[in-house]
Amino acid sequence: MSIWEDLGTVPHALSYVNVGGVRTRVLQAGSGPDLVLLHGTGGHLEAYARNVGGLAESFRVTAYDMVGHGWSSLPDHPYTIDVLSAHLVGLMDALGIARAHLSGESLGGWVAAWTAAHSPARVDRLVLNTPGNIANKPEVMERLTASTLAAVTDPSDETVRRRVEWLFHDKSLVTDELVRLRQAVYTRPGYLEAVRNVLVLQNPETRARFSWDPSWVGRVSAPTLLLWTDHDPTGGLDEAKMLLGWLPNAELTVISGAGHWPQWEKPAEFLAEHRRFLR
Repeated sequence: MSIWEDLGTVPHALSYVNVGGVRTRVLQAGSGPDLVLLHGTGGHLEAYARNVGGLAESFRVTAYDMVGHGWSSLPDHPYTIDVLSAHLVGLMDALGIARAHLSGESLGGWVAAWTAAHSPARVDRLVLNTPGNIANKPEVMERLTASTLAAVTDPSDETVRRRVEWLFHDKSLVTDELVRLRQAVYTRPGYLEAVRNVLVLQNPETRARFSWDPSWVGRVSAPTLLLWTDHDPTGGLDEAKMLLGWLPNAELTVISGAGHWPQWEKPAEFLAEHRRFLR
């Protein structure tokens, strides 16, 4: 199934929005309560191509490329969690969204939770989708850094496919189209410099300022669905349960047969959980 087949019958608008000088690519569809979708490290809004149609039946869905990602601007400074969160809040301001549900995958989950802790008035409910490496394991940080840099410095079919396959449990679901999309992002002018600003969060010293920790996670008052999988390469259920214990008002759901991208591998389950929890 192509991304454009998934979106083919879904009325949507793709545009660029100026967010404090950052040209930001945005896709919007549907009507109802606002739901903002946040992708992961090195990602782009097409990560949710299989979900926008179903979610748009119940929500006004906004998916976007975070600063330094996808086809948004690539300013030359580190894209730390506070920077990514400020960009999200700025985007909501620019779109006239006072308050929204946030659903973030991997890095996007980290940004969503940080925003809920530091700007609670802007967040209704929260879905943290495989937020990843809660325990700050060095081997996970090194693996993500190495595979991403390899794909950006040598954007061949083989290295980029290997980077995308890392996200999946069923690697047969990685399409040529997904690989080409990543190649297009990784070969943008200036992206080699930008990816070092993206990967700064895999540096232990920088990461320590924003690491998942009860001191700030405990401030998340928004009802939270912690969405995990049984084959997440960044962390097992022990980390999910650790995070669950830090969140004041949260529940845990595990999707079977998926890796780090359950929204793509198991779209029906992903949609059902969002409809159940966010309504």
